[in-house]
Amino acid sequence: MRKLTYYIAATLDGYIAGPDGQYDFFPFEGEEAAAILADFPETMPTPARGPLGIADRAPERFDTVIMGRGTYEPGLTAGLTSPYAHLRQYVVSRTLTSPDPAITVVDDDPAALVRELKKQDGMGIWLCGGGKLATALRDEIDELIIKRHPITIGSGIPLFDGPFTPTNFAPVATRSFDSGLTITTFSKALPSEDGRN
Repeated sequence: MRKLTYYIAATLDGYIAGPDGQYDFFPFEGEEAAAILADFPETMPTPARGPLGIADRAPERFDTVIMGRGTYEPGLTAGLTSPYAHLRQYVVSRTLTSPDPAITVVDDDPAALVRELKKQDGMGIWLCGGGKLATALRDEIDELIIKRHPITIGSGIPLFDGPFTPTNFAPVATRSFDSGLTITTFSKALPSEDGRN
């Protein structure tokens, strides 16, 4: 069965973007960028793939992306209606009308969509953001891959934006870089015998 992976950059204080959705403070250079391009080439927006030298790279992990409207909006505002044209793209929004035939807008139950996608053949499903959608899909997330940057910003969009709901994940791998960036993979912990997760 396919996995839903929340693969995201985050600050030390747990934010994935600034208060206005800004993310340009996350560096993308040197050995960290080379590692991300090698392991996750499909997570680069389609217009960036040519300049980054990966236009023809096959996906390593994901063939589908799901994102919230807040994650989709910056590209749309810039005229980019299909940011990941090399993947199947889903945007969760109750107010958006699809501006592009390559975008499927989901307006009701994203968890039902993910459960259906998991039953289909294919590679992994990438949850690209944001915090509210991650909260709505918390029970469906099989894996977290967090690129933790040694930056604090004090406020913004949190990794999960919702009610207090403790959910355990177990670290399975970490890669560290001289810059202080760590990329850690977590798998969803199995519930304990007393029923707690």
